[in-house]
Amino acid sequence: MTPTNPTAPMNPTSEPHKPDLLYSEAEEDLRAAVRGLLADRSDPAEAAVRAEEGVPYDAGLWKALAADMGVAGLLVPEELGGQGASYREAAVVLEELGRAIVPAPYLTSSVVATAVLLACDTGNAEVASLLGDLASGRRTAALVSRFSAGPDCFRLRPGLDGSFPGVADAATADVLLIPTTGGLYAVGKPGDGVGVRPQTPLDLTRPLAEVALDGATGTLLADAETGRAAVRRGLIAGAGLLASEQLGLAEWCLEETVRYTKERHQFNRPVGSFQALKHRMAQLWLEVVSARAAARNAADALAAGSSEAPLAVAVAQAYCGKVAVHAAEECVQLHGGIGMTWEHPAHLYLKRAKADSIAFGTSGAHREAVGKLVGLPAPS
Repeated sequence: MTPTNPTAPMNPTSEPHKPDLLYSEAEEDLRAAVRGLLADRSDPAEAAVRAEEGVPYDAGLWKALAADMGVAGLLVPEELGGQGASYREAAVVLEELGRAIVPAPYLTSSVVATAVLLACDTGNAEVASLLGDLASGRRTAALVSRFSAGPDCFRLRPGLDGSFPGVADAATADVLLIPTTGGLYAVGKPGDGVGVRPQTPLDLTRPLAEVALDGATGTLLADAETGRAAVRRGLIAGAGLLASEQLGLAEWCLEETVRYTKERHQFNRPVGSFQALKHRMAQLWLEVVSARAAARNAADALAAGSSEAPLAVAVAQAYCGKVAVHAAEECVQLHGGIGMTWEHPAHLYLKRAKADSIAFGTSGAHREAVGKLVGLPAPS
């Protein structure tokens, strides 16, 4: 597959995009490489312990992913130090990170923040330098916006002052991207006038923090109009690829539940042979297959710069979040007593699914967006 340009404009007058939902050979090779690395280096149980100790991220694992394997630079053009791939490849990485609920700033830094910067003037030396650093894994960045804010719900502050709660990965990021009415700024941390106070999230593997700015100084990356458009593009990309993370999470929950119900016996029979449980898992399989189609359609539309990308993203988020929650709930319930314990990772998947279900907008907000985009707004 020829890589597409992540910054390609969404042209409303372009020809209708023909989606390709299949995985290419290169994408399957990428999946195998990421899955192999995570199988050797990632352990959900250890992630839970690190999160409780206030160190959610494994620096060695992030270096192996971002720098050694180069996945942090998938969306960055080669001339800026990246891999020159597309959202399709980044979506494959997120599927695998979701399967292993890996604590890593990939979604917030390598997708959202990178997409915001790519929508700015990449000829700007500061923008190009920051993109190069993000692509190499030397630094990470976080967009200062509520993790729950959708593409059309983020707020612009008048300046580099005030409090910004609920910012994902702000505590671990090296650079903060702050959209204001005066433009988009990059603020380094730690620094004068910048305070980050960790908050207690439901999902301990993706930390949230409150960013407090008091007369902070930053580097202007884009004017107000460009910055607003760039932030919206970044949030659309984040919402679209979050669906792939939710897909990976749901797939793991289904596969693990099927495996467990084949092994656990009652009345000298595997519990998975009971008709009631068969029906529940069959229903979940149908939902996961549909989620895969929705997530792949969103990634493909983003990769192609299609005018239908906002609609594809809204459809994916309206559906995939609920599937991930359902899959995680079934995983806990069908594992019986062991599924309710801290030692089994099922609770981590449920918490990630619940937290993701309101990230970048709730499913209800995305359903409303679908209605507006197709000319069928919900009644007021």
